[in-house]
Amino acid sequence: MVSTAADYLRFAEMLLHGGATEETRLLASPTVKLMASNALPPGIGYSERARTMMADLAPTPTAGQGFGLGFAVRTASGRNPLPGSVGTYYWTGASGTTFWIDPKEKLIGILMIQVPLAQTAPYRRALRYLAYQALLDNVE
Repeated sequence: MVSTAADYLRFAEMLLHGGATEETRLLASPTVKLMASNALPPGIGYSERARTMMADLAPTPTAGQGFGLGFAVRTASGRNPLPGSVGTYYWTGASGTTFWIDPKEKLIGILMIQVPLAQTAPYRRALRYLAYQALLDNVE
């Protein structure tokens, strides 16, 4: 897939606005809600190795996250090392491109980077911390 940062932002804005762009509705609002809702059953387990390898990316209950239909989803406050509201959803690609959408704060973050996934954590975390520090109100 080939795209631009502007296209990626437009896609994220469509999701933030419940499936509609300024001109067109692409998804029904209930579809977007379903995509960004936790679909993992209670009690699902992850190995310690998986939690260690994935760190803040893992959609694990111990990190206050689950997984929807295409995105990791924050399900609880106070467990994740990164700032964000309950309901924030995101995805990080294998080459480092990442985005998140925080519907409560009406905030979108996009990082277009091409480095091995293991090397993206400092950049991904810095972007998230800086974005939330720039908000006037505190978040969870």
